[in-house]
Amino acid sequence: MSVLALAGGVGGAKLANGLAAILPPGTLTIAVNTGDDFTHLGLTICPDIDSVTYALAGLNDTVRGWGMADESWAFMAALRDLGGEDWFNLGDRDLATHVLRTHLLRDAPLSAVTADLTARLGIKQAVVPMSDDPVASIIESDRGDLNFQDYFVRYQCAPRFHAIRFAGAAQARPAPAILAALDDPALEAIILCPSNPILSIGPILAVPGMRERIAARRVPCVALSPFIAGQAVKGPAAKIMGELGLPTTPATVATHYAGLIDGLVVDDADLGAGAPVGVAFHGTNILMRDPADQQRLAREVMAFARTLAQAGP
Repeated sequence: MSVLALAGGVGGAKLANGLAAILPPGTLTIAVNTGDDFTHLGLTICPDIDSVTYALAGLNDTVRGWGMADESWAFMAALRDLGGEDWFNLGDRDLATHVLRTHLLRDAPLSAVTADLTARLGIKQAVVPMSDDPVASIIESDRGDLNFQDYFVRYQCAPRFHAIRFAGAAQARPAPAILAALDDPALEAIILCPSNPILSIGPILAVPGMRERIAARRVPCVALSPFIAGQAVKGPAAKIMGELGLPTTPATVATHYAGLIDGLVVDDADLGAGAPVGVAFHGTNILMRDPADQQRLAREVMAFARTLAQAGP
């Protein structure tokens, strides 16, 4: 048995952590969005990879929702005193990850470096960047084209969202470990985590071959809604959907993933919203407050996927 999960952002990291806990070591591959990656102060920053890595290593800050727990900020204070760019916070402990990653990337691709760093932290599941090739999420907004971190962090998602494009995606290739997971005869399910469908899962699916390979799957593909009663659990998903004229409902999520998913896990509050033809809904409490919630939801997701597999096409 093996499972492939697509993840990005805090919600994706939470479910990935739950899946990692309930599945046997070495049976989960987590394909992580790298459209958010950027170079800052000469360092390669991979926010979504780090969110997943820190969650699986038990190092994440559960209060802020990003970065490492027990963080200090002496570096940022010193940088600010020198008049350096301080709009993107780098904690002292977190900084070590970026420095070492940047150093290792001189001699190895991102997937190898990520495997190295996760192994050093004792992580037993595979955390894999969506591609070793650079792909940059560019937000088209009422303030012009913005790099993702400018939109998300510097401007706090305030600009009106018009569209997103993925620079470099046409030349990118899926990371080898993702293709291996898709080809694994033991593959049981593909899970699209409750990440922002546009900002976090969208870049992964934009890598040539990813959407086609998932669409041609021989196992169930299950997605999770990022909404509860019309509101995003976290992040700007509801704001973006509203600016695109789309209702923040599970049906919208299911339509967005049309042709890719067999089932959608939604919150009990949204179970009556109705599912598009060909997509099964499963209602439960999708809010993940702690690791126990993450593992509970992961078990329900896997049980749902197995039910879909038994039902057949």
